[in-house]
Amino acid sequence: MKFLNSLFIVLIMCTITSCVSTKAVLLAPESFQYDPVLPEEVRIFVDESELDTLEYVRIAIIEATGSSGFTSQAGMYKAIRKKAAKLGANGVLMPNIKEASSGAKVAAAIFGTGTQRRGEAIEIRVLGKKKVAP
Repeated sequence: MKFLNSLFIVLIMCTITSCVSTKAVLLAPESFQYDPVLPEEVRIFVDESELDTLEYVRIAIIEATGSSGFTSQAGMYKAIRKKAAKLGANGVLMPNIKEASSGAKVAAAIFGTGTQRRGEAIEIRVLGKKKVAP
């Protein structure tokens, strides 16, 4: 019974925290130090052409993983935004969320294991509009 109670608590905690793990690989740790921003201030750019008129620097590559059974794409985006905000990014470029394949999901069901949702994005700091030459 104690085991079931512990398992229940772990499942609840995973649900509350969305079971998404994130990590960032800084592209140039010695040159970029920005104050954190609110996650709501982090804009998602789905295409690099959206940045054509903006000056920006690339800060890090964010990797996110989460259980397919306990996370959603929205949860993955939220976790990526939260990680970016902590490092002072105000933009995320081309987030790519990959679902587990059908074969992996069938195998997971047969063997009682889980599948992983994976995401990757480039964290950026938008500095402003590009200067137009006269």
